Amino acid sequence: MSSTTPDLSPTAGAARRPLVGGVLAAITGSHLVNDMMQSLILALYPILKGQFQLSFTQIGLITLTYQLTASLFQPLIGLRTDRRPAPYSLPFGMGSTLCGLLLLAYAPTFGLVLVAAMLVGIGSAIFHPESSRIARLASGGRHGLSQSVFQVGGNTGTAIGPLLAAAVIVPNGRTSVAWFAGAALIGIALLTYVSRWYRAHLAHVAVSRASPAPVRPATASADCVAVPGKVGWIIAVLLVLIFSKYFYIAGLSSYYTFFLIQKFGVSVQSAQMHLFAFLLASAAGTLIGGPVGDRIGRKPVIWASILGVAPFALALPYVDLAWTGLLAVIIGFVLSSAFSAILVYAQELMPHRIGTVSGLFFGFAFGMGGLGAAVLGVLADHSSIVQVYQLVSFLPLLGIVAALLPNRR
Repeated sequence: MSSTTPDLSPTAGAARRPLVGGVLAAITGSHLVNDMMQSLILALYPILKGQFQLSFTQIGLITLTYQLTASLFQPLIGLRTDRRPAPYSLPFGMGSTLCGLLLLAYAPTFGLVLVAAMLVGIGSAIFHPESSRIARLASGGRHGLSQSVFQVGGNTGTAIGPLLAAAVIVPNGRTSVAWFAGAALIGIALLTYVSRWYRAHLAHVAVSRASPAPVRPATASADCVAVPGKVGWIIAVLLVLIFSKYFYIAGLSSYYTFFLIQKFGVSVQSAQMHLFAFLLASAAGTLIGGPVGDRIGRKPVIWASILGVAPFALALPYVDLAWTGLLAVIIGFVLSSAFSAILVYAQELMPHRIGTVSGLFFGFAFGMGGLGAAVLGVLADHSSIVQVYQLVSFLPLLGIVAALLPNRR
């Protein structure tokens, strides 16, 4: 893109405005609600397996359904909203998730469970590209910090899901999932507030387009955008890192409760508490990657986050219960710091395509998570969960490809 082209995108001038705390808090809170409802599916796996007599392949198919739905739609929605913003798409997406949650509570067949998972996936596909864009708009130029705060909302929601399942759903049955509809309504209210702010922002941008904009000198990001081949290569490296992270996380999170029950004979509730500890550590780690990347650069954070967990991942399948819990917490904390740094790194390469980039990376992450859960479910049916954990422990070694990324601040 030529340096003489004025920036007319909705993100224009974001770095010159102060951080909008209320909007960032609202979008983070709605991310918590959205991902909490998604994680209820994950936490329901032991109950669904018993009620419908499911194989591990079918368990993986549930994950594949909602994550593949999100994966396919997110880049398309991001591309569409880059061209034609849709501020009120956010509460609509949360409404789709609400419908999926209610269907999940009462679905009488495995087929309808998959439909419920698909509705949740559609809600996620609508939510993530636009909400990531708004987190950046509200950042006041502190893009890494805002993405980390936004991500920690989602990871906290994901961590709360198993805890709520252990406290509410396991004692009261699957239909108690419907009780969480109130949380979805809160999410819709928060997103309506955010949508109003975003509409006002778009109106401000439209007014500014009528005024002549000064020509700005080319930036490092603009230079990268001017070389599509270079950008494409960097994006490919980042997607390999996303594959490594999310394929591994799919195996670790989707089957963690089964791994603990099969290997150590713990109860379902005890396994849910271990899953909560892992996911809570993931939420805490998410808060680190963005602001540290703002200070020292994205590449060191990406490098340390993915390759740094390899020794712990390789040891996890061979240790006792206490060490398993500790190593899982360390892995969750360290590995989760990567995504915010990867996403902001990619957004800085294509600053005029924030929705497309966000949709691509969220979508690819969801797709790899879903594909990983499905593939590893098939392997678990033909071998064992323990052997699956031994196999996927090598994936963080792919973090070595971070060496190919340019050093950018």
